[in-house]
Amino acid sequence: MERLIKLVKKYQSLLMYGIFGVLTTIVNIAVYYVCYHVLTMSNLVSTAIAWFLAVVFAFFTNKIWVFDSKSFETTLLVHELTAFFSCRIITGLLDMIIMYIAVDKMLWNEMLWKAISNVLVIILNYIASKLIIFSNAEEK
Repeated sequence: MERLIKLVKKYQSLLMYGIFGVLTTIVNIAVYYVCYHVLTMSNLVSTAIAWFLAVVFAFFTNKIWVFDSKSFETTLLVHELTAFFSCRIITGLLDMIIMYIAVDKMLWNEMLWKAISNVLVIILNYIASKLIIFSNAEEK
């Protein structure tokens, strides 16, 4: 049991990122589905709205529960928000490109490709968050 506790503590941020990554993916896919299928918005508009709401959700969950950055001091918060959104814009553009090619050009299943795209984006976002955005939070 002691060994299990050590493993959980050692990989806590990765485990929490997995949990909140799944929740962020659910937000992203659910918003995309509603925008695309219920509100009949275009693929790219649906992708952009889903991306934005998922990023807002992910910022606060990552900041507080994944990378333990509890400070809301203005300078730090602005730095984290700027870095977070900058990295997410890059992966958001990747998501848009994947969705455009897969859905609009190749006419493949939009929900399958939304899920595939999210897996790639989640991996890249974790790396950016760990190495760039919240790197100082874990040192405290």
